[in-house]
Amino acid sequence: MEPATATATVNVTSAAVQHFGGISLLSLFIGASFAVRCVIVVLLAASFWSWTIIFTKMIHLRRLKYYTSRFEKAFWSSASLDSLYSYIGDTAADPCSSIFIIAMREWKRALDKGVARTSFDVKKSLKERIERLMSLTAIQEMKPVEKGVPFLATVSSSTPFIGLFGMVWGIMTSFEAIGLEQNASIATVAPAIAEALFTTALGLLACIPSVIAYNYLSREVDSYATRLDGFIDEFLIILSRQIEEM
Repeated sequence: MEPATATATVNVTSAAVQHFGGISLLSLFIGASFAVRCVIVVLLAASFWSWTIIFTKMIHLRRLKYYTSRFEKAFWSSASLDSLYSYIGDTAADPCSSIFIIAMREWKRALDKGVARTSFDVKKSLKERIERLMSLTAIQEMKPVEKGVPFLATVSSSTPFIGLFGMVWGIMTSFEAIGLEQNASIATVAPAIAEALFTTALGLLACIPSVIAYNYLSREVDSYATRLDGFIDEFLIILSRQIEEM
């Protein structure tokens, strides 16, 4: 390499390094265009809210599993449904307890009205009514458990494209800078390219945890819903046995 060419290359490289070395995340945001700023704010907000949902849901599901396990243990160790209902009262610590309380409340109301002296068809209708009440209660109780999980799916599917939009906008800005300054050096295009790469990285930062958390939490929510359905079936079997013994 000729000395003049080598000197020019070193000067350009030194200028680029000096220029790029002063770029920080804050300076990228401040120096970015309005569109890129909006992209950065949206991606940071989506990432923050996703992590909030992830931690909140994990703690919530852990608490529900604990109280449900405790209730199921009391349910199977109790001498009768009446004794368990008297012990629990109207205080429900988990969806399983709420379903049980609703069912026993309807059962007690029917007994007070003399359902034991009615025909088999009336008793069968009572069982079907209790089953519907338990199913509706399970649906209502699952709504807070499921809340926020679909948002993770939205974040995981949309943030890569939002980051891609920021990247495309940053590349357009770099080409605009080349056209204005009539200079295609690294020092000219580095800030815009840095903005583009930064928005892409933010998109992935919001997307990847959301995908993993959505798959995990969806399985956990479905598993808990299946657990409630299993309890409803078990309760109805016991209730059917009591109705037959009337």
